[in-house]
Amino acid sequence: MTALRRTPLFEVHESLGGQIVDFAGWQMPVQYVQHSRPAGVGLVAEHLATRTGCGIFDVSHMGEILVEGPGAEAEVQGLVSNDISSLTDGDACYALLCHENGGTVDDLYVYRLGAERFLLVVNAANVAKDFAHLKAHAREPDRITDRSDAFAQIALQGPKSSAILAAVAPGEAIGLARNFIRVHDFHGANLLVATTGYTGEPGFEIYCPPEVASDLWRACMAVDPVVTPVGLGARDTLRLEMGYALYGHELADDINGYEARVAWAIKLGAGPFVGREALASVKASKPARRLVGLEMVDRGIPRETYPVLHDGAVVGHVTSGTHSPSLKRSVAIALVPRLLSTLGTELSVEIRGQTRRARVVKYPFYVHEA
Repeated sequence: MTALRRTPLFEVHESLGGQIVDFAGWQMPVQYVQHSRPAGVGLVAEHLATRTGCGIFDVSHMGEILVEGPGAEAEVQGLVSNDISSLTDGDACYALLCHENGGTVDDLYVYRLGAERFLLVVNAANVAKDFAHLKAHAREPDRITDRSDAFAQIALQGPKSSAILAAVAPGEAIGLARNFIRVHDFHGANLLVATTGYTGEPGFEIYCPPEVASDLWRACMAVDPVVTPVGLGARDTLRLEMGYALYGHELADDINGYEARVAWAIKLGAGPFVGREALASVKASKPARRLVGLEMVDRGIPRETYPVLHDGAVVGHVTSGTHSPSLKRSVAIALVPRLLSTLGTELSVEIRGQTRRARVVKYPFYVHEA
């Protein structure tokens, strides 16, 4: 049996009362129950603190893979679904790794650190799988290296995240729009600060040397009591309110990007990449299934794998569901036939043996007030 791994911030989580669970082979906090931050403790408090102030997240379990050397841009372009040629140094984009049949190996972020240096950030559970896929389909596999152990990752998310980062590690990323990355300094260490995130809030994902992660985390929390530690539970409800895909739920080996409604991350004209021909065929014929947003009409919380019904017959399943802390109502994402994906379509979800009414709605479910 493989021992569970710990991030460089494990002791910090214990000191803050983090409830530790097994997640993708890592010991990670699902929520915090003892800290003294004014936002309060637990999933709902952490969620709302991120929407109104600043949440701080340990995402060091994510994987980091470097593609570097002459021809690195062409190498990456042949492996991912988005248009890498449109990136300049310091740019980022969301993309998919695809199987030859168009199914999704993983979703990832691509950061162009330089003309011959690209950082691919992949999901924790898929690091080995993704690395093997990249090496198997690369023109020059030796230019691809798994550097996950060289990075810790901390996310600052929320409307006050810029002020917090400016007080701890000021630099060029502050004030930039989404999908950029810049180098900041923290006590002599280089930080890669990206204007990306998984919450729908303004914020940053900070890639740092593991040895400075604890000091960086504590420095951020010392700036302002509004900075609240956030665990995996609220990270999931935050992303679900925005309709963001989670691999293994909305994306999978047998779910392609058109079914998952991330067509904007598929650029068929950017050049050949693994799975391009299959995806072109899906686009031409239109996908048979689509992800939809569901809002519950009846009481009940839809959860992953719950059956979705139409006229009494099972037609699909819930991929993710929760009771939204921001909206105070139950919502879900479900995979259903395309013909049943029209807004307003009446469906049902089987919840603990009971059929509960739902309707198809637009997502993101949560939208910031003007």
